[in-house]
Amino acid sequence: MKKFLLGFLTAAVLLVGGAALYVKLGGRLPGAGGGQSAAKAKVRYHCPMHPTFTSDNPKTPCPICGMDLVPIGEATEYDAEPDPVPGQSIVVLTPERIQTMGVTTAEAKRMDFTQSLRTYGRVAYDQTRVRQVRTKFDGYIEELYVDYIGKLVNKGDPLFAVYSPELLATQNEFLLALRAQGQPSAQAGGIDLVAAARQRLSLWDIGEKEIAEIERTKKPVHALTIYSPVSGYVIAKAAYQGMKATPAESMYDIADFSVVWVLADVYEANLARVRNGQRATVTLPYQPGRAWAGRVSWIDPTLDPESRTARARIEIANPDGALKPEMYAEVEIADAGGGGIAVPEDAVISTGERDLVFLDRGEGVFEPREVTLGVSVGGWREVKAGLDAGDKVAVGANFLLDSESRLKSSVK
Repeated sequence: MKKFLLGFLTAAVLLVGGAALYVKLGGRLPGAGGGQSAAKAKVRYHCPMHPTFTSDNPKTPCPICGMDLVPIGEATEYDAEPDPVPGQSIVVLTPERIQTMGVTTAEAKRMDFTQSLRTYGRVAYDQTRVRQVRTKFDGYIEELYVDYIGKLVNKGDPLFAVYSPELLATQNEFLLALRAQGQPSAQAGGIDLVAAARQRLSLWDIGEKEIAEIERTKKPVHALTIYSPVSGYVIAKAAYQGMKATPAESMYDIADFSVVWVLADVYEANLARVRNGQRATVTLPYQPGRAWAGRVSWIDPTLDPESRTARARIEIANPDGALKPEMYAEVEIADAGGGGIAVPEDAVISTGERDLVFLDRGEGVFEPREVTLGVSVGGWREVKAGLDAGDKVAVGANFLLDSESRLKSSVK
């Protein structure tokens, strides 16, 4: 009986001591190595391009793209940090993984974004320098001195001679008033008949020279000669010998080509870069080495529905007449874009909702950073906000970094 009681007490003491030891060891059995052998969690691997595919075997290639699997990121001190960008976590890579993934970096730097817009244009005459020649009375053209379009005329050159019964009657009235000058009848009701007849001739654009000739010869002019009011080229002609001239119809259109317009075609995507007052340079492909400078003076408020372009008008001085209407020209419009911070275009990931870059913080740490972009110049992209000059950003394997960043954020 004593042996039975002694054995029972010994068993009870061992049972209570074992339970206490089990609790002290946190539920682990002695000799289990702290859970580092059989209870050790297995390392998982995934595809860098298709992170949704995971496996316990690192030698298993991705069934979608065939790439080697990489370990799913081990816990780092950055895992506790909140996501810098919603849905994107900081990525920490070993030097081996950086080399395997092909990650390279470039420095954000200050650049001058001044660039030129190149396009093509057509030379046209300045519509503000076109003068129409028409009579202010009905008549018949008896002599034609300028008989073809394109002829160069100088101011004061004769254009045509016109016979007008109404004008002939007015000249006779003027001569009668001259003969009666000094007599009481010349002042009818206090009106100077000579001055009245002279003014009537002047209102019909009869020059002082012609009026003086009528006064000197005391004879009316049968067919009055009309002279060119400006110097330029005849671009339109309606006058023919023997036809009736009326005030409603222009006999000649004369254009001054000393200043011309160049109408440049600007695509709608580039319209925001063109403004009134911008400097422009015009060249002709068949006159190398020569350029004409001007400024944008007008931008068409509507687009051509077929070409999707708007015309920008550039005024060019043309003293020697080298630029002729309907010539095709090459146009370069200077765009003063100013300066700012830029990164290579390959560094930017556009998701449709935002634009991202991966900032290299050193020691394999890459932080997703949302940026505000500006213009694109020569393979570089302006960054208006989000980066400072000197920051390093990833330019290679960005999509791999983006996949890794999204996966880490999803498993947080």
